[in-house]
Amino acid sequence: MIFDAHGDIWTDVTVKRQDGMEDVFKSYHLERYKKGGVNGGIFVIWLDPPNDKNPQKRAFEIIENMSVEITSNQDIFKVIRKYSDIKEAIDTNRFAVVIGSEGLSYIDENIDLLNVLYMLGLRHATLTWNEQNKLATGVKGDPNRGLTKYGVEAVKRLEQLGMIVDVSHANEKSFWDICEVATRPFIASHSNCRALCDSPRNLTDVQLKEIGKKGGVVGLNAFSDFVSDKKDERDIEHLANHLDHMIEVMGIDHVGFGFDFDDYLAGETMKFFAEDESASTIGFENIIKVPKLIEIMENRGYSKEDIEKIKYKNFLRIIQEIFKD
Repeated sequence: MIFDAHGDIWTDVTVKRQDGMEDVFKSYHLERYKKGGVNGGIFVIWLDPPNDKNPQKRAFEIIENMSVEITSNQDIFKVIRKYSDIKEAIDTNRFAVVIGSEGLSYIDENIDLLNVLYMLGLRHATLTWNEQNKLATGVKGDPNRGLTKYGVEAVKRLEQLGMIVDVSHANEKSFWDICEVATRPFIASHSNCRALCDSPRNLTDVQLKEIGKKGGVVGLNAFSDFVSDKKDERDIEHLANHLDHMIEVMGIDHVGFGFDFDDYLAGETMKFFAEDESASTIGFENIIKVPKLIEIMENRGYSKEDIEKIKYKNFLRIIQEIFKD
């Protein structure tokens, strides 16, 4: 199994379904995921710019289209609500999908809406995307602002419900505020190393160590802006260097994949947060290329067990610990 802890698939499903298409994942993504060997992951509700101007409206659109897509394709999807669902997904040859939310701006201050999302099947959330909202502060917000009192309540409610708390996109103040509030392991689903690429979306060694100390996992991000400060180094080998560095800092039990591939996102959306219209890493442009990264890991001397941990075991450990059976 290979588990990818971050994909914006539900946004693409929504864009294409609003254009009149059906069975979007089956038609546009399924074979690519199969070629990449990826059969599980976190697919998030992400409010794509410029459609994020009205967060609740866009969230409801995505939830609606996601729900129709899932119920119409139960032969290929198994929604993971509890840990034992993973085995059922594997046994029935279906994609093990954890429904998540990349940002919670659309719940405003209404923490009880997290219970609604839980009942809909969501088991994961970041408090923000890049924005500053009623809960917390993303990397493009006020660096002196972190969690609000509602954000503190949100972290506690997420843990109470049995949902994964994700610190990717949080600014440093929000990150450390979450560390103070959280009592269970949390993740950074799609973040790289600040020591190798000085992006605010990447994590410092101190942050990486803290996630490891809390028992969490960080997912390697293929978005090229987070691979290197130098454009000519934004390739698969330099991406693999982030994997090496994470393991050196955190240990093998705290690293996984959270690829955040952008190849299917519209150019209009990309211009709001990427340096270029395409932010694909050279040699690792899409989900099909995942076996190439595995090959590099093997060539660098990673053991079979270490590779298994990174491919899926570390994130499945989080699911087992956080989700309620």
